[in-house]
Amino acid sequence: MNSRTARSEDVDAVTSTIALAFRDDPVWGPALVSADGGTGHLLPFWRFFVEGAVGHGTVSLVDGPDGEAATVAVWLPPGADDLTPEQERDLDALLAAALSPERYAAYEQLYSLFDDAHPDEPAHMYLSLLATHPDHRGHGIGQRLLAADLARFDADGLPAYLESTNPANDHRYARAGFRPVGRFRAIIDGAPVTTMWRDPASRG
Repeated sequence: MNSRTARSEDVDAVTSTIALAFRDDPVWGPALVSADGGTGHLLPFWRFFVEGAVGHGTVSLVDGPDGEAATVAVWLPPGADDLTPEQERDLDALLAAALSPERYAAYEQLYSLFDDAHPDEPAHMYLSLLATHPDHRGHGIGQRLLAADLARFDADGLPAYLESTNPANDHRYARAGFRPVGRFRAIIDGAPVTTMWRDPASRG
């Protein structure tokens, strides 16, 4: 498996893989249902988060054979925000137009829960999104990409943090060395979100 750092020209492919992977997510699937049942807002929604991380040079991917991103890991470095203030305004405008007022209010509450749960210290890498294209699931490439990224962070002595929005993935993160440190529930359907932390592995 050969992974590489995503560049600006990879944003579309990375965004597409994330949108496909998270369309049935227990938390984000219900949270992003539009007022008219459409899906046109999903790609631009995820694109905001991809663009922000690509600018930090912390998105890793494995290329698929047909130009798709087979698997992607969207990381943020210590102290970095998901979005710029301008991106936050544009994202809010997108969702205010796409979601019903009730769903938009629920989204705002959900986003606040994620924000409140995120630790400020110690400095750490934040796994914002990990996604595998549906055509490439079941081969362990997402787990291998995660392991390769974590090995680099271990070399720098950096811990890592994530929020798991699908309990089916918790054991995969546990195999990579993450441990649960907290939990909250989604606003719309009460789906659990598990916050997880990983101390850097010993370099000895």
